[in-house]
Amino acid sequence: MTSAEHQEFTASVRALLTKHAGSAAVRAGSESDLGYDAALWQRLCEQIGVAALAIPEEYDGIGASLLESLLVVGELGRTLADVPMLGSAVLGAQAVLLSGDTEACARLLPGVAEGSRTITVCWAGANGWDEFGVHAVGETLSGAAHYVLGTHADTLIVVTSDGLFEVAADAVGVTRRAVATMDPTRKLAEITFDGVTGRRLGTAEPAAIIARLREIAWAAVAAEQVGAMEQCLETTVEYTKSRVQFGRAIGSFQALKHRMADMYVLLESAKSAAQAAAVAVAENSPSAAEDVWAARLHCSEAFTQIVAETVQLHGGIAITWEHDAHLFFKRAHGDAQLFGNPRRPLAHTA
Repeated sequence: MTSAEHQEFTASVRALLTKHAGSAAVRAGSESDLGYDAALWQRLCEQIGVAALAIPEEYDGIGASLLESLLVVGELGRTLADVPMLGSAVLGAQAVLLSGDTEACARLLPGVAEGSRTITVCWAGANGWDEFGVHAVGETLSGAAHYVLGTHADTLIVVTSDGLFEVAADAVGVTRRAVATMDPTRKLAEITFDGVTGRRLGTAEPAAIIARLREIAWAAVAAEQVGAMEQCLETTVEYTKSRVQFGRAIGSFQALKHRMADMYVLLESAKSAAQAAAVAVAENSPSAAEDVWAARLHCSEAFTQIVAETVQLHGGIAITWEHDAHLFFKRAHGDAQLFGNPRRPLAHTA
């Protein structure tokens, strides 16, 4: 459970987003060359310090924890604003910290905390996150990283089976290409490395870093999904209160009440799972892998069901370009695939 301080912090983030991240602003940002609203990101960093939350104080961060960062990710899920929180301030910064390379931390993280530098993690192969898209021979990198968050990041952290490498985004041999996505509010890129020289980050065991990064990524996506589910339920309830049919608000019909009650139950169970995963990851507890696994599966399924009901209960308006319901529908299906999925255990009898 979040504390009173966390609730106050979340309220501050939500107030800023309510004022500056309306539907029109989010759509305009997603259609820009950058892919997000740079002014919104600057406000979040300057007024609340969101990028600095999980960065230690010795690197000019606030020195809080991943839990606070994931609270921000959850609030961003309510708006679908694709600022560099998940890709840079969470995954990018954590990748650098996990490498154990203090020199790289001191050089890269102050800019990330300030919001002036963005980092993205290059990891997946063409078939997803269970394979590496880039391979290292010594410090020479070749291959293509797929489904990369942040098409205009300043620094690339390349994950390979041989460890982590730092590459400047404008290095010779690096080619970035924005790829078409089902979800227009989240930009993804394919980044090709043609014999690029990378700087090795630390000497930590790659398998442990990768496992930890995956846990963080899944916990963050679960938090985002819960925020989006909350927004879907709230807008659906408000719509059914105002939409009149047969002389009555449609929300007064018992059949629709039951469907919205089912949405609420799904939301609350997903919220519990996501909170447990966030706390476990923030504390790096022994149960983190199991908690994150459960949250990843349940939140993805719950979001898919809730957004389907959102579209149905809004009727024809939900499938128009002007309404946001279709954007949440697309985010739900995109999030369900982002960073891969846990392998389900085979059923067995005792």
